[in-house]
Amino acid sequence: MDFGKMNLEEYFKRIGFHGTYDKLDLATLKLIHKQHVMSIPFENLSIHCGERISMDLELIYNKIVRSSRGGWCLENNSLFGWVLREMGYDTVTLGSRVFNNNIDDFGPHDSHLINKVVIDGKAYIADVSFGASFQVWEPLELISGKEQPQAAGIFHLIDKGDIWVLEKTGRKPEVIDPEFAKSSLVNREETKQIYCFTLVPRDADHFIEKSHILQTDPTSLFTNKSICFLQTPTGFRGLIGWTYSEVTYKPEEGVDVFDMRNIPDEEIEQILREKFNVKLQNKLQPVNHKAYLMRI
Repeated sequence: MDFGKMNLEEYFKRIGFHGTYDKLDLATLKLIHKQHVMSIPFENLSIHCGERISMDLELIYNKIVRSSRGGWCLENNSLFGWVLREMGYDTVTLGSRVFNNNIDDFGPHDSHLINKVVIDGKAYIADVSFGASFQVWEPLELISGKEQPQAAGIFHLIDKGDIWVLEKTGRKPEVIDPEFAKSSLVNREETKQIYCFTLVPRDADHFIEKSHILQTDPTSLFTNKSICFLQTPTGFRGLIGWTYSEVTYKPEEGVDVFDMRNIPDEEIEQILREKFNVKLQNKLQPVNHKAYLMRI
């Protein structure tokens, strides 16, 4: 099936961006970054639909832009990097190691792809695919220790010499349904390390082996949980296994309100369509193995 070439206009339509992009400025970058996370979910559902996730840019483009799907970071941030380069931004790809709750440390290998963008001599980290309450809505200035408040909380990038660390200070969770009051899915750490990275440029090939491992290894978080997150103007929506969450940020009250419920099998596809605008071609087998910690 030949859809024709990848093009920016089609991507912009997918994210609902109607502006001009003559100016390669920070305002434009912020706008498309935010539109992307509000329109394209962070999701790994392919793994649980019997599909293979590819690092091939054209396959990623067709899946996300043309087939009403989201993707995980290796897909979303690869696509976003292409968009930025195509627009003319000074952009390089970086690799990062995600903080692993199970080992209480950063993972040993690059498993998360991000983009560094330089505008007027200043560097920014653009990341449109982390999900949940750790998703930045706008790029972060690459400056050590600076408080960078966003909707989800206050983000910091910290230069530790050999690595940079991204962390976030958030608010207290307020869980509406008592059944979920002690849910292991709810993050209760006030300050949380998210990932670390170096400024060594990487190309897509750097992630190919890790992409294969993440979607096949029985100990991988992504094989143990089916995940879909979408940012909303007031917070985010999430589906992990059968647990659906709508989270509302209330900074003026110092809380994030979690409205969580379990969805029966027969309603999962409807929830994905209505709440995430995700249309699956193959049957999803939801998974949520509790032994693998994940916090939202």
